[in-house]
Amino acid sequence: MGKIEIRAEARSKADAARVFALLKDGATWPRWSLFDGFELERRGRSDPLGVGAIRVFTTKISRAREEVVEIVPDRRLSYILLSGFPLRDYRADVDLEALPGGGTLICWQSSFYVKHAGTGWFWRLFLRKAIGDVARQLAKAAEDPAMVAACAVPPTTAAARA
Repeated sequence: MGKIEIRAEARSKADAARVFALLKDGATWPRWSLFDGFELERRGRSDPLGVGAIRVFTTKISRAREEVVEIVPDRRLSYILLSGFPLRDYRADVDLEALPGGGTLICWQSSFYVKHAGTGWFWRLFLRKAIGDVARQLAKAAEDPAMVAACAVPPTTAAARA
């Protein structure tokens, strides 16, 4: 089977700095997402949560290890899957775009190949649902000032902290 591509979008009333703060800080994810646990297995090269960081997200039935491969503050976080699912060359790009009337568009795109023939349909459906759910959960959580205040890395703009 060829490369599978998935795209999910969500809109948040929060600005991009608030959304990005939660997206980057994996330790907050169990509070607002479908994940039950988080572990920072390896710190990033120049920023503990930045490029090179290995993040492990767990649920009752899964353990996904990801490496952060690109960060553009308040605009993009990209990661690759190291282990946890029978997929090859998995990469996701989470792009944040300011909306004209305020708020942020979250665009979560991923692409991958399946390791086992005949399973592409399942992984397309499963990950479309999971990524869509997490994008919507992120959008909602970023609107909660208490949730954003719990971030290890606060939002980068004064407006985001207001």
